[in-house]
Amino acid sequence: MGAVTGKGLADLIREEFGLRATFFTMVILGIADFGNIMAEFAGLASGMGIFHISKYICVPLGALLVWVVVVRGSYKPGRENSDLVFVDLFRLPAFGLFCSPRLAPGAQRYVCSSGQQNSEYLILVVGLVGTTITPWMQFYLQASIVEKGIGKRQYALSRWDVILGCIVTDVIAFFIVVACAATLYVSGNHNITDASEAAVALIPLAGRFAGLLFAVGLVNAALLSAAILPLATAYNICEGLGVESGINKKFSEAPTFYWIYTLLIGGAAGLVLIPRLPLIKLILFSQVANGMLLPFVLIFMLKLVNKPELMGNQKNSLFANTIAWGTSVIMILLTAALIYTQITGQQV
Repeated sequence: MGAVTGKGLADLIREEFGLRATFFTMVILGIADFGNIMAEFAGLASGMGIFHISKYICVPLGALLVWVVVVRGSYKPGRENSDLVFVDLFRLPAFGLFCSPRLAPGAQRYVCSSGQQNSEYLILVVGLVGTTITPWMQFYLQASIVEKGIGKRQYALSRWDVILGCIVTDVIAFFIVVACAATLYVSGNHNITDASEAAVALIPLAGRFAGLLFAVGLVNAALLSAAILPLATAYNICEGLGVESGINKKFSEAPTFYWIYTLLIGGAAGLVLIPRLPLIKLILFSQVANGMLLPFVLIFMLKLVNKPELMGNQKNSLFANTIAWGTSVIMILLTAALIYTQITGQQV
């Protein structure tokens, strides 16, 4: 949609569905996004906690670093440098396959235990989908396509960029789950309340480098997402309001955009500094909120991408619609089942 129309997702929602739908989208997703931004700084605090660095030091410094990288115009080099650290996560599949003799029984036990249809399992499933297909990423991706000036000619390469990125990140995420199942779960560590606990527990089971890799990957992912997620929210709000936005503009050219970005980072980082804040729960439930809100965004997107007057011959194919509508229906059913189990206490 970004390549064909040259407009962001919130722009299209405002034009095609009106201000009421746009306001609903901005408010609901804005609240969820703020919780997600807090979760990213919570991830930074948990990751640095593995190195025994207080969150009162690393969170303010991380927030300042993210703000400077984006607002001062060095966002692109910063993103490319972070990708170099991201490559280090490719060690995880190797770690999962070759370094753990417990991999097979761990994976088997993980798959078997996942058949338990209870509220805890539903929370994890909704959260897993919510952190994989995040609502805010749909707004960020389309806005970045428009800002880069990608049109129909460049669309094919951009599409492959997204597809390969999805494959790489999901494969790595899978091996994170399997590696932890093969070590932490098998050894009886079932109630991890902090990321540092997970890293420390991994060391005697898989070696000290496993704990270090866990920490570095968590910190890298948290910093990168803490830079991107507020951008997605700022794009969403500014496009909905019809005001200037974009990191290719100076602060004076898009003050609303940059002030929203600044307030999101400062507010989220500040709240994470609250003493005894349950960081892991904050990370988990922010992703559950993503999963519950995902159908709203997908339905808007599907209605837009299937409009011939908007997309021409680039509208969705039957195959793409089947997958996307199927995903939406499944997420609605999972959310309904989760709410049911939470209210009644019964299994589904």
